[in-house]
Amino acid sequence: MHVAGLNIFEFPPRVHQRKFMSRLQDAYCSTTELRKPFAHRVAHGALGRFGPLYWEHEPDLDLDYHVRRSALPKPGSDRELFSLVSRLHSSLLDRSRPLWEAHLIEGLKGRRFGVYTKIHHAAIDGVAGVRLTEASCSPDPAATAGLSPLSLEAHEAFKARHGKVRAPDLAPSEFELKAMAEFLKAQFDTSAHFLGVLKDYAATWFGMGKGLAVPWRHVPHTLLNTEVSSSRRFAARSWSIERVRAVSEAAGVTINDVVLAMCSGALRRFLEAQDELPEHSLRALVPVSVRQKDDFDSALAISYIIADLGTRHEDPMDRLVAITKSTRAGKAMLGDLTSREASLYATLMQTPLFIASMMGVADWFPPVSTVISNIPGPREELYWNGAPLLGSYPVSAVFHGFALNITFVSYHGNLDFGIVACRRTVPHLQRLIDDLERSLAELEALV
Repeated sequence: MHVAGLNIFEFPPRVHQRKFMSRLQDAYCSTTELRKPFAHRVAHGALGRFGPLYWEHEPDLDLDYHVRRSALPKPGSDRELFSLVSRLHSSLLDRSRPLWEAHLIEGLKGRRFGVYTKIHHAAIDGVAGVRLTEASCSPDPAATAGLSPLSLEAHEAFKARHGKVRAPDLAPSEFELKAMAEFLKAQFDTSAHFLGVLKDYAATWFGMGKGLAVPWRHVPHTLLNTEVSSSRRFAARSWSIERVRAVSEAAGVTINDVVLAMCSGALRRFLEAQDELPEHSLRALVPVSVRQKDDFDSALAISYIIADLGTRHEDPMDRLVAITKSTRAGKAMLGDLTSREASLYATLMQTPLFIASMMGVADWFPPVSTVISNIPGPREELYWNGAPLLGSYPVSAVFHGFALNITFVSYHGNLDFGIVACRRTVPHLQRLIDDLERSLAELEALV
């Protein structure tokens, strides 16, 4: 359940590349205080592994263990970079240490270098990960930075740039009491809106859902819904937002709907090539951020909708219509909820998914087919000490019953796609990237 990001930079002109990488490593290993939980490890309570888990401060943080340098044989290609990331993403984070690693990768052709940062999903979500990149970089190419991206000082400076100030600390005992009180209140004190959502949700099971898609109902079994191994495949590519926007405006749908249609067409081709195309359409779990604009401190603030990908339709426009109908129904449902209620709904949504996965039955009765996630990123170009950030590619998680994850980040006029899959289950991942391009070209031709 770790997630990661692969940021690719270009060296500034006339710099000594090895010295520049050493400077980057020194920044990550700076002794400034790290923000929670990057200097904390997971601790068990009195009930051991069967009870709650806690963040416990790590008194002997070994930054040389967490920050590592790697080099590809020059000139390293993107394929070799993705192969390295696939291997790095296949290993578990050490549970006895803070749950993160940073790998600084040099040797890429074209005067480029990469930073692969792996963090457990309990400590971060997609939006928080993008903000981590924004906090470490600057839109000013002349700006200098020497702080660790994970440092509290860098985080507070980022919040200050957005008009935020550090909240006063609470005494631990008071914090624990308030947290428990809020948790119990949230379980039993929801509004009528939430009850209305549950009624709509239940109606869908009886064929009266007005386009709303729900877990398990008409979800086909495919090669994507199987037990996963520990090994991973990773592939990435960028597409111009303007290309996708042109299709969305011509069709009268959202950019996210067009991207889901790209994924739908690519997955249909992929499954057809494996002779695995099912009768019913694939369903995708689509995370939706419910983070407030002024929330810079929550590790997780997400809810979910389920999109009908329409893969049973051969016509791309029929697939797009099916997608739009389901996403509009899902968004209308979430639109009636407060942020807190949406988070509670997310708990209700994801609990059966994880239970099915942990019990080993997700490959028999898949609640959804795959996960497709959209993370809004910065529109302006960012720099680290004059090195422009060329692309920011998400590297997400797969788990039992869900062997494929497609996530994309919008950054500086592009959509940066990162696809992660179980290496044993999903062959030829690069073909899926190529099929995304074919699907977009197909939609462009139609509109």
